[in-house]
Amino acid sequence: MNSAIDHFLADGPPQLLPARELMAFTLGTHILLVPFGVALPAITLLMHYRGLRKGDAVALLLARRWSAVMAVQFAIGIVTGTVLSFEFGLLWPGLMGRWGDVFGLGFGVEAWAFFLEAILIAIYLYGWRRLKPWTHFWLAAPLPLAALMGAFGIVAANAWMNTPRGFTLDPSGNPVDVDVRQAVFTPMFGPEYWHFVVGVILTAGYVVAGVYAVGWLRGRRDRYHRLGFTVPFSVAAILTPVQFVLGDSIARSVFHKQPVKFAATEIVWKTDTHVPEYLFGRLHPDGSISGGIRIPQLDSILAGFSPDTKVTGLTSVPVSDRPTATQATIAHWAFDIMVSIGSLLVLLALWYGWCRLRRRDLPRSRWFFRCAALAGAACLLTVECGWITTEVGRQPWIVYQHMRVSEAVTDTRAGSLWAMFGIVVVVYVLVLGSFLTILLKMSGRWRRADEDALVGAAAEDLEGDTPYGPRPRPLSTSGRGEGRDR
Repeated sequence: MNSAIDHFLADGPPQLLPARELMAFTLGTHILLVPFGVALPAITLLMHYRGLRKGDAVALLLARRWSAVMAVQFAIGIVTGTVLSFEFGLLWPGLMGRWGDVFGLGFGVEAWAFFLEAILIAIYLYGWRRLKPWTHFWLAAPLPLAALMGAFGIVAANAWMNTPRGFTLDPSGNPVDVDVRQAVFTPMFGPEYWHFVVGVILTAGYVVAGVYAVGWLRGRRDRYHRLGFTVPFSVAAILTPVQFVLGDSIARSVFHKQPVKFAATEIVWKTDTHVPEYLFGRLHPDGSISGGIRIPQLDSILAGFSPDTKVTGLTSVPVSDRPTATQATIAHWAFDIMVSIGSLLVLLALWYGWCRLRRRDLPRSRWFFRCAALAGAACLLTVECGWITTEVGRQPWIVYQHMRVSEAVTDTRAGSLWAMFGIVVVVYVLVLGSFLTILLKMSGRWRRADEDALVGAAAEDLEGDTPYGPRPRPLSTSGRGEGRDR
């Protein structure tokens, strides 16, 4: 254990480990909420549009309920995101002090997008029952764009840290002559942004659909559950093969722009051609690899479409300029888990597409819905693995080839950082526990409302109270219609 920690620290100051652990915990927790903050508004408005377009009260009810979840998630994201933003300055003053003027625009864009999104969510929630249906929808239409703008700012900052551009260095090593356009649109920005956006949309789609897949497995075969499953799962299934292609593209971009990071994620020790691919496995400090499945020449073929492709190895740079063996193994496992889950999701999407095209119906196998119920959790795991691959694979650099993590870390004593870490963990457990409790209570209340609506209501009237007016009243038992409220 101590050996692994020593390899991970790579002779850094004592406060480096607690600073890393604290940042990893807060970012790793916050990133689980990101897919819903970015993509749930788009999925909700898609369902909303369907409801208005087809006069479908069930679709409108789903959209209204999802908007409530969206608001609760946004409130929790405020807490985790605020803590994260403070940590950049508290834990990494060297980064923000020297480089903030270069890449800080991304954080500024994210802040403006955050405030705009908050306003639009408030309008959207207020508009149910208070605005005309189409007016309400079009006022909320910019909401997904605001969410994507926030993602734009954060990904731009991260892409800059991976491939820094848009500045020159003065004799003291400080950045001057900043070119904002180049600092934002770095070589890794495009691949990172589209991979991120598609990834969070399909993750949100699979998670939302998974809730209704569980209900389907429990025997709830009504139109409410069918529609709640079909729309988000269809979105996710369509984007899954697209994401697989984008993932291959970003891996090839890393191969060209960050060859040492590529060597870490593929645990390539020496620069060579005909490099084998290892599925999992562990890299040791002497360059040997234990465990895993070795596939001859495949890494060179995947990198350059030819076994003659030369792949840069970790030993191409000094020990101090590359990830340690432990860090490379962590990045490699994260990458392989992400690719493995992505491959399984492609098969699940093809299964779904085959049944929809062939029978115009959902798959009938319970195994399909079991897999669909697990797909959301699997996607959240890939989100974590993607972040681990990006950040750990870049070590020891916080700004690639310009500033090491050890140079950016705070001077605060390690003991104080560990105490802060403990406090943050307690706060996050309480906040996320409250979030889950609220969601469970909301779900239970909605289920009881649907069950109550069945008493004297036809099966197609499961929508309960519709978002734009009272629920239609059932006919009286005497056979005389009591009319319907409009």
